[in-house]
Amino acid sequence: MREIVFDTETTGLEPLRGDRIVEIGCVELHNHVTTGRTFQVYLNPERSMPSEAAMVHGLTDEFLADKPLFAEKVDDFLAFIENSPLVAHNATFDMNFVNAELTRCGFKRLEAERAIDTVAIARRMFPGSPASLDALCKRFGIDASGRQLHGALLDAQLLAEVYLELRGGRQPGLDMLSAQKSSENGEVVRAPAMPRKPRVFSVPAEERAAHDVFLDTLKNPLWKRS
Repeated sequence: MREIVFDTETTGLEPLRGDRIVEIGCVELHNHVTTGRTFQVYLNPERSMPSEAAMVHGLTDEFLADKPLFAEKVDDFLAFIENSPLVAHNATFDMNFVNAELTRCGFKRLEAERAIDTVAIARRMFPGSPASLDALCKRFGIDASGRQLHGALLDAQLLAEVYLELRGGRQPGLDMLSAQKSSENGEVVRAPAMPRKPRVFSVPAEERAAHDVFLDTLKNPLWKRS
């Protein structure tokens, strides 16, 4: 199963009022495990950066001035996510921004049904507890010390680890990557399954006789068909 964990950094909170995406970060998962394939791009928002937003992610007008427009990277973005489910923290926020950008470019919007919201999952699992990315990293012992500022790719990588824990985590003594590895192009190559020997059960004669008596009470039982 392929999934994409993604995050966005923006100029603000309101895509319908002119706020734009300035960074997209994506991490590919197969069966909830990262493959090593990522997608990341900084974007020129075609507007000035509010100081409040710059304090969150550190991206300034000067840094973004020579970055590509969303319209120049939309094909690469859509090619990476393909038709995979999209995992995001507070997914409605990120999906609304992506769909606003897609609409500006004349592309079809992403369906809301594709989104998996880790905030909603965390709140169901831990009602009443903080559900921020930092709080969940702390809960699961995930090292987020490098997160001095928000960054789309870094946050997507941390969220991929959080998502694994929300889905059940790594079982002690179980190497989830032992049966698979990534090829150079990022595709997962799985080792062949090892067949198990059939188990032989010894059924006492009295149980066999009782079973035959029971079958006689049934109409055309499957077990007596030749």
